[in-house]
Amino acid sequence: MIDTIIDLTEPKKQLYDMKLEDLERWVTELGQPKFRAKQIFNWIYKKRATSIDDMTDLPASFREELKQKAVLATMKEVTRQVSKDGTIKILLELHDKSTVETVLMPHNYGNSVCVSSQVGCRMGCTFCASTLGGLIRNLTAGEIVEQTMFFQRMLDDQGDRVSSIVLMGSGEPLENYDAAMKFIDMISAAETLNIGTRHITVSTSGLVPAIRRLADEKRQITLAISLHSPFDDLRSSMMPVNRAWNIAQLIDACRYYWDQTGRRLTFEYALIGGVNDDLKHAKALADLLGDLPCHVNLIPVNYVPERNYQRTPKDQIRAFQDELNQLGINATVRREKGHDISAACGQLRAEQGRI
Repeated sequence: MIDTIIDLTEPKKQLYDMKLEDLERWVTELGQPKFRAKQIFNWIYKKRATSIDDMTDLPASFREELKQKAVLATMKEVTRQVSKDGTIKILLELHDKSTVETVLMPHNYGNSVCVSSQVGCRMGCTFCASTLGGLIRNLTAGEIVEQTMFFQRMLDDQGDRVSSIVLMGSGEPLENYDAAMKFIDMISAAETLNIGTRHITVSTSGLVPAIRRLADEKRQITLAISLHSPFDDLRSSMMPVNRAWNIAQLIDACRYYWDQTGRRLTFEYALIGGVNDDLKHAKALADLLGDLPCHVNLIPVNYVPERNYQRTPKDQIRAFQDELNQLGINATVRREKGHDISAACGQLRAEQGRI
């Protein structure tokens, strides 16, 4: 008979995964005064500590206890790509050997970081590399925070800061709703990076119940809807989520979001040569959006070898944009960042064989 060994060791706390009030509660449970939490927060978010040993104003005995019961930075860089335009894409390995991508995009108005919310994705969008290996797991709020802090430490060397966040990396943020919202609460707090919620964008493929839940919470974030077609049959073939909630249900939820929050929506529209880029699509898109306060972001599709989609020619992109504008829909073409590297979501992870 073989004895079964059961590990009763309590898992370590991830310090990045705790709000200030969570940390205050925990340190008092450890018999420490409440102010120790603010000291730890100061080390993590203001002094950018990567090790508990760095926290030199904590008693040595408490630092040792923390090392036994908590962890701070756990992600390791696997590889990075640097674009000629300054965009930096990094593949990070998590504690369980899973990997996620995160991207720094410098703009003339500040530095934007694109974070992943899941390891992989199960949405199945045919133009996206993130879905190639399916969904592995959700990320914790702390794992999303750590992606942001990875680039903030890099920017510290330049005397600069992360000024905006987009949850547009691998995964569907609204499927990992609680962790995504906790991340937003944490990263926007004055004690952390103090990034205003109006500088945070959440992208969704169209999870209607979650959009309505988000509307009811009246958060002042920017909501970006991946639309990509005004026709149900075409959108369903590109985005399986449309089979669960069709375009009419999605637009109804978007109108509810506007009514509840007063926040203009963004609609992402990836232009794919010969698929969804005809002027009939532009006219139907304008009819669909009507008087809904919104902005259409036209995106020349990134080439993904496994998908074999072709980019719409530049003159046709301009014609599509002009048609929308003439029909009263504000539309711009997304300025391309990192086009000379593995820019598509999930592409670097796939190239490294980490699917």
